[in-house]
Amino acid sequence: MRSGELLRKSCPAAHGYFSRERLVYGWLLLVFVLIFARLVWLQIIQAPSLQAKGLERRTQDEKVQAERGSIFDAFGRVMAQSVPVKEVYADPKMLTQQIAKQQWRGSKQELAQKLGSLLGQKPEDILAKLNQDASWVSLARQVDLDTAQEIMSWHVPGFGVSDKEKRVYPMGTIASSVLGIVNLEGHGVEGVEAYYDQDLFGKPGYASDDQNSGEGMPTCAQQYERTAPGNNLTLTLDSTIQYLCETQADDLMKTTRAKNVSILAMDPLSGRILAIATRPTFDPNAYSASSPDDRRNRAISMSYEPGSTFKIITGAAALEERVITPEDTFKDPGYIKIGTRTITNWDSDQQPHGWLTFTRGMELSSNVVLAQVGQKLGKDAFYAYLRAFGFGSKTGVDIAGEEAGLLVPQDKVRDIDLATMSFGQANLVTPLQLLSAISTIANGGTLYRPYIVDRVTAPDGRVVKQNIPIRVRQVISKATAAQMTQILQDVVEVGTGHLAAIPGIAVAGKTGTAQKVDPQTGQYSRTDFVASFAAFAPAQDPKIALLIVVDSPQGEVHQGGTLAAPRARAIIEGALQYYGIPVAKDTPSDVGSSAEDTPQHLVRLTPAPAVPERQPLNGEVVVPNLVGLTMRQAGEVLAKLELHFDFTGTGLVTGQTPAPGKVVARGSTVEARFAPLGQSP
Repeated sequence: MRSGELLRKSCPAAHGYFSRERLVYGWLLLVFVLIFARLVWLQIIQAPSLQAKGLERRTQDEKVQAERGSIFDAFGRVMAQSVPVKEVYADPKMLTQQIAKQQWRGSKQELAQKLGSLLGQKPEDILAKLNQDASWVSLARQVDLDTAQEIMSWHVPGFGVSDKEKRVYPMGTIASSVLGIVNLEGHGVEGVEAYYDQDLFGKPGYASDDQNSGEGMPTCAQQYERTAPGNNLTLTLDSTIQYLCETQADDLMKTTRAKNVSILAMDPLSGRILAIATRPTFDPNAYSASSPDDRRNRAISMSYEPGSTFKIITGAAALEERVITPEDTFKDPGYIKIGTRTITNWDSDQQPHGWLTFTRGMELSSNVVLAQVGQKLGKDAFYAYLRAFGFGSKTGVDIAGEEAGLLVPQDKVRDIDLATMSFGQANLVTPLQLLSAISTIANGGTLYRPYIVDRVTAPDGRVVKQNIPIRVRQVISKATAAQMTQILQDVVEVGTGHLAAIPGIAVAGKTGTAQKVDPQTGQYSRTDFVASFAAFAPAQDPKIALLIVVDSPQGEVHQGGTLAAPRARAIIEGALQYYGIPVAKDTPSDVGSSAEDTPQHLVRLTPAPAVPERQPLNGEVVVPNLVGLTMRQAGEVLAKLELHFDFTGTGLVTGQTPAPGKVVARGSTVEARFAPLGQSP
């Protein structure tokens, strides 16, 4: 028998002693294993992370904002870019201590007064920051370099500057609602700036000031993580066409005293947006002085009842379904009763029309005729085409802030609703939705997704993303589109859109005058309207589709044909001249610039070389001679010289200011006056 067994048998107490001893050793072993595992975890597995935290405790990290990418128009003109600025900050605790120890002779009150005068802030606001019990406060952001340098020359204890960026918009209010704004953190929060923020923002880095060297002494050593600049955007916007739209929007706001105005231009063959001008507007260089309403891009966010411009959609659907033909006749005594409701025409107080063909009904913008067309089409087919044309859903345009409009639920639609919807009441659309749908008629029946960014490029010029036209669906046949196009030509030639007619150019268009709902009564107002006009040209080979919307014009005149059609003519005429397309039967194309290419009495002027008044210095250019050039040619010449332009009139350049040969600084504005060939300026 073993001694242990003998001991356990002879002494039970000894057996308990050995059990407790094993338990103690077991616990000690477990503790040792845990400590060892912890050491392995800390010194091997987590070593890199702990080293970084240690560095962080010995450093004061500052996040360095990456350079935000620039935004250009279709021809490379800068529309948005970032410039270096400084943020001025302070350590109030340090400043207080230095003043108390009399190591800095001055007072916070005097300092606040001086800073307020320099930075354009209230001294009391700055003083409140300097009196905080904090180690860091921001005194001013986006301070220009000279101002920041002056502040640092005062050598105030605890004051410092950090590198930041400021977003600038060289064209001011031009396309401001499209571009949007960038906040103080460098992120886009509206418009294209917001939609493409991830592309534009870039990769931030950091800079660290080491607060403790190996010997325990402060050091100025810097550690950096490099930033990666953001990508650049090239838009589909053409700043020349944009300027034409902006000019008409300004004039409409001035002459009609409207609540707001939206003008959109699009290439109907691709969905490329050429221009968007909205009023009210704002200067993105000083967006803090604007309201959200000023910055709102109504072209994509305004939901409104379109009125008679919507008759294009109803008519196209009915023609496609073959429930009508252009020659079908409808009785129009000036009114039609649907149940207990009576529908009238805009001109019912003037004369009844009697029997009208569908084409003539469109030319006269007859509500009575279109209500009957809607009844023939039926609710189910009508709603199928509403959705096919894109109403009730977002277009998918690449601008932040788009709305979807609003369709009355199909199962709630009564006969009277179907009738009023047929001529543009009840349902709500956005201007971009409507222009996209009208472009479908212009291009032969295909709905394209509208887009405003042509490409995204890396800082080295490499194309990161190239946007291309996206075909959403074929909505109607080419034959139906051709029928409706011819009807819309007739509307301009002999109907309510006659003020948009351009000699030598086939313009297709439709007027609209929609009553607005009075929020007080819930009924349609007799004094508040939305005037509009939609058009595309040349009708058989369209280069531009256009929509003008004037919300709540003041005064006796409120019809779309009177207010908006002449503006559409001016924009289309200017755009076609810009494209080199003659706008009169005897006006030569811009490809012919010599006497033998043009009629003898309409010889086009050819620019003579400009003789410089003196040798230009660094940053200066010689103003070129623009006389005889089209808008496109003049715009390209000025853009290459980095000169801005201010164009008035249409046709060819007949005069300019400054005169050819003058020496001006880059970025200066050249005014060019245009007139049709053969006419005086």
